[in-house]
Amino acid sequence: MPRYALRIEYNGAPFSGWQRQSEQPSVQGAIEAALARLEPGEHTIAAAGRTDAGVHARGQVCHCDLDREWDPFRLSEALNFHLKPAPVAVVSAALAPHDWHARFSANERHYLYRILSRRAPATMEAGLVWRVNHMLDLSAMREGAAHLVGLHDFTTFRSMSCQAKSPIKTLDELNIVAVETDAGTEFQFRVRARSFLHNQVRSFVGTLERVGSGGWTPQAVGEALAAQDRAACGPVAPPQGLALMAVGYPEDPFV
Repeated sequence: MPRYALRIEYNGAPFSGWQRQSEQPSVQGAIEAALARLEPGEHTIAAAGRTDAGVHARGQVCHCDLDREWDPFRLSEALNFHLKPAPVAVVSAALAPHDWHARFSANERHYLYRILSRRAPATMEAGLVWRVNHMLDLSAMREGAAHLVGLHDFTTFRSMSCQAKSPIKTLDELNIVAVETDAGTEFQFRVRARSFLHNQVRSFVGTLERVGSGGWTPQAVGEALAAQDRAACGPVAPPQGLALMAVGYPEDPFV
């Protein structure tokens, strides 16, 4: 039974998240339904990360096992045909080793969170950014973010419903840049780690936005981290600004 790796792009707005839901639309459910059109029967796919409702992906990765051998290009084309009109696309497909796993073989995940700073409502970027009507202090946010990089107990920045066995994670990168566009100033939070806790990235961004707005000092981020208390966290940023951009593997099946 051949195994295939799929790189997936999707707009998360109409979905309850990645994970299959019995009565709600999900990205996993849409892909499994498309697979069933190719090979009748039940299909269960595994993903590198379970994105929440409203969260997007440019480079989600999943794998599936099929009964017959498919040319990877033809498989992606067939799946994209049956995925219409859902905002989900198979960007690439590749034959993977039988013991390769989209989640457990991954060694890093890259997320991007976008904040658009301008007074006017977002139109062209609506649903893809968190629009705030005030300017943010980039230097202050960078100073606050520096407290979060490295090995820490991230209890403060994990959801109360997080099912991870341990809150201790290593954050490899939290880089913030300001990009001037015709639409306004966009603050991009680029975050990288081997794995993340539930709501960790959105908790980071919501807290750092408070720093950029002047409501928190940069030092308060370090104090919140040290508290190891969810109540010490700032607001959780809304989902629409977040996207899973890429998943890294020691041996990339798509190369």
